[in-house]
Amino acid sequence: MIRSDGRKHDSLRPLTMKSGVNLYAEGSVLVEMGNTRVLCTASVEEKVPPFLKDQGKGWVTAEYGMLPRATHERNAREAARGKQTGRTQEIQRLIGRSLRSVVDTTRMGVRTITVDCDVLQADGGTRTASISGGFVAMCLAFSELYKRGLMTEWPVREYLGAVSVGVVEGAPVLDLCYTEDSGAETDMNLVMTESGRFVEIQGTAEEAPFSRETLDTLLSLGEKGVREIIACQKSLFSFPSGTRH
Repeated sequence: MIRSDGRKHDSLRPLTMKSGVNLYAEGSVLVEMGNTRVLCTASVEEKVPPFLKDQGKGWVTAEYGMLPRATHERNAREAARGKQTGRTQEIQRLIGRSLRSVVDTTRMGVRTITVDCDVLQADGGTRTASISGGFVAMCLAFSELYKRGLMTEWPVREYLGAVSVGVVEGAPVLDLCYTEDSGAETDMNLVMTESGRFVEIQGTAEEAPFSRETLDTLLSLGEKGVREIIACQKSLFSFPSGTRH
């Protein structure tokens, strides 16, 4: 199989992350995976949701949205329609629970980190790019609190990344662009930690059921991709010295 952009089956699209792209947010990252671009900002609020009242812990949550011209045709803003789509709600819940999976909320103080993921341009993999970029934005926000002495313990247990895998024209491939994703026989999103543990596996057979052997191949491809994504994250941000859990 020859991929539409000439990549090998186990290659990521060109990946870049740039921090400090928002002047006001405590943490911000612009992540680009091929033609997919997502702006991730992390904001700190000195309060928690009512369900965490008097529990002595913090909260990490996320919001996700696509700009009107993130795709080939203009889509109306969801605010103009008066409600979010089910897809938007599902993705932002995925981002939030993925980020929380590597955070000890008892160490972050009674505060909330909100990670906003705004898709500037979509060409497949927006949810996985949001998780990978949102993780760094969150860590940058925590770093600011830690440096200021507002947080005495580092709360993040380990690095976290996410990537798509799938079967296209009968071949397992890594990091699907839109044309591959739209025609894939199997489509899967993986969220993994640096230690190789899974946070989420979202996989669907779009045509025929897939085998255990195919699943194992896709998981191995995903692990390779996540390790490369985490290497990119580390080039942007390192945990404070002596804070590893």
